[in-house]
Amino acid sequence: MPVKLRITLLFCLIVFVILAMVCATAYYFSYTQRQQNIRTRLSNRAITLARLLGQSQVFDQALIRRIDSSTMLAMKDKTFQAYDYLNKKIYSYSDAIVDTVTIDTNILDDARVKGMIFFHIGHKEAVAYHYITPNTRIVAITAAYDEEGKAKIRQLRNILWLSFLSGIIITFLGGYFFSDRLMRPVRKIADDINEISAHNLSGRISTGRAKDEWHYLSETLNRLLNRLQDSFETQRRFVSNASHELSTPLTAISSQLEVSLQKNREAQQYRVVMESVYQDVRHLSKLTQTLLEFAQASGDAGGLNILPVRMDEILMSLPAEIKKSNADYLVVLSFDDMPAEEEKLIVFGNAELLFTAIKNIVTNACKYSADHKAVIKLKAEPESITVAIIDKGMGIPDEELKYIFQPFYRVNSTSQQAGFGLGLSLANRIIKLHKGNITVNSAPGQGTEFVVTLPTAKF
Repeated sequence: MPVKLRITLLFCLIVFVILAMVCATAYYFSYTQRQQNIRTRLSNRAITLARLLGQSQVFDQALIRRIDSSTMLAMKDKTFQAYDYLNKKIYSYSDAIVDTVTIDTNILDDARVKGMIFFHIGHKEAVAYHYITPNTRIVAITAAYDEEGKAKIRQLRNILWLSFLSGIIITFLGGYFFSDRLMRPVRKIADDINEISAHNLSGRISTGRAKDEWHYLSETLNRLLNRLQDSFETQRRFVSNASHELSTPLTAISSQLEVSLQKNREAQQYRVVMESVYQDVRHLSKLTQTLLEFAQASGDAGGLNILPVRMDEILMSLPAEIKKSNADYLVVLSFDDMPAEEEKLIVFGNAELLFTAIKNIVTNACKYSADHKAVIKLKAEPESITVAIIDKGMGIPDEELKYIFQPFYRVNSTSQQAGFGLGLSLANRIIKLHKGNITVNSAPGQGTEFVVTLPTAKF
């Protein structure tokens, strides 16, 4: 069932219940008011009749009949009767001579017990009233058909039914119209999205001018499309660059082997070729390992071995590791603001990945500094731990800072240095996996400072 039809039916159901309650309430109170009105009038007439009959020395029955015939003109088919204590009829009057009613003795007995009762005789409504004086005990019966009151009730019922049905029809038509208007932006959003594909992610959803929920939904989807477009572009660049980086050493290996096999050569010449091929294989192996680490860091934290990790212990193992990779590199640790509580130095994470991330940043700092020196500062904040890596190197131009975390991107001034351009991108992915962030401050010719912020563990 279409959503707009479901909205319309739900709206109609709500209005149906409301109109039904209003109409039923109006009819109920009007009906009970009519009953109360006719009973009051019949009760007053019964009391009057009983009192007149109780004064027989003043009012004879002929006079009482003339009074009855000239009163209560709004009622139809009036019948008045009276019975003594022996259930003997002592008075009777009716608008039509042939219109007589038979009163059950049980009604007379109930009236004597309760004083006044209401009942029906055929289509008439009736009241039995027990009148007692020292000399008289009379049960006066008054019955009549409330033609005017019932006509008004029928008229009210017809009006309510007409209003109810008209209200439901108008509600359905109006609800369908407004639900169609309400769902029109959704159809427009769906049409815009259908025109967007993986090969054409530049299209965007029109947000319109009204600042409503549809505007918010369109903006949210546009932001999602922006992220998807960035991801696809990053993926395409990564695949292209990775293919290039992998094909370069493979091409060199293939070319050298092909040339060496074209004719017989001396052992020394083969050895030179083998050493060159070996260097290319090492380069290829290192690139493959880096790509595997990058792929691992590009996932989510759900598949990692997450444990409490002390950041100071990770940092203290860096100088020796960096020295092992290059004897000219120097790493200086600065732990001036060490907290007394070791809990402030603990984060939840994967120690190997965190070590790889910091190591990549420190290696870059040493590689691109004239003195090959990097300073690491550790600081514990109330809710986080910051690690600053500072060098006195060539620095990074402002216009290139926003690209340094992209895979395979290399600053122009460092393009001649050995490397793949994956170190900072890998470090950024690992820190993001640990719900942290990296900020960079750099000035060309003065040096660069990378600040890694990680949330502390909550025990």
